[in-house]
Amino acid sequence: MSKSHRTLLVVEDDDIVRMLIVDVLEELDYKVLEAADGDQASAIFSDLGQQIDLMMTDVGLPDINGRDLALKARKVRPDLPILFASGYADNVDVPAGMQSIGKPFSIDQLRDKVKSML
Repeated sequence: MSKSHRTLLVVEDDDIVRMLIVDVLEELDYKVLEAADGDQASAIFSDLGQQIDLMMTDVGLPDINGRDLALKARKVRPDLPILFASGYADNVDVPAGMQSIGKPFSIDQLRDKVKSML
């Protein structure tokens, strides 16, 4: 499957950071869905008609912890790859089968991490 047919869900409450991540991923030919909080993200991943190949979430969201959101997403989509983004990546307790990337990250780091997870 070519990456242009891969869909990523980006969950980030900081509008500017989210916009930058989305721009980078779109430049890399991914289709990107955006959510500013856990409620928006839940609505997206609960729609099983919507393809999602990877969810990238901030750890610190206003309404839910990113880890809890990831576990919620996995109940609906058990095989969904999940990437946590955090300014404290070393301190993130990442559940099995999930990965993290430290903020700030470079475009190359993000590209390589997403590619390796897909």
